[in-house]
Amino acid sequence: MTIQLETVYDEYNRYIYHLCLKLTRNKAEAEDLMQEVWVKVVRYESYVAQVDHLKAWLTTICMNTFRDRYRKNVRRSKYMMNQPDTLDVPILDLVPNNELTTEEVIEKEDVAQLVHAKINELDGIYRNTLLYFYVNQYSLVEIADLMKVSIGTVKSRLFRAKQRLKEMMLLDEVTASAVLPA
Repeated sequence: MTIQLETVYDEYNRYIYHLCLKLTRNKAEAEDLMQEVWVKVVRYESYVAQVDHLKAWLTTICMNTFRDRYRKNVRRSKYMMNQPDTLDVPILDLVPNNELTTEEVIEKEDVAQLVHAKINELDGIYRNTLLYFYVNQYSLVEIADLMKVSIGTVKSRLFRAKQRLKEMMLLDEVTASAVLPA
């Protein structure tokens, strides 16, 4: 560490520690976080001389490091678990699988077909507005240009199309039972 970094460390060490302690609310984690912050400061030593507000710069490094650690821990905890010693099942069998089951895929496809059939029963203006917006994912401005109407008209048609589609689906017993929760 150069003399300049030593001065920065001597001057701001306590401040950074207290900030880390305030963020983590844990003495051991605060010390780990503080160490990461100072490692980054040493890594970017060439910038120290160019920084106008050193305390603000150090605070930003500290806050960003804390956020990065938090995000990393959240991501890790989502997929990792501590396996108890008495457990006979491999840990990977306990990790939730985000993929849909075959039954869920079939059910989703069936619902999609029912909704698509009901959309096809709508009047042409409403059907096209829904398809442009939800299927083709055009913006309201793009739909207005395509249909040669104002944006307000597109919004009205979209609202009415959704209302009409909802009514049609609720009136049909097969569709209503597939779409509504049991």
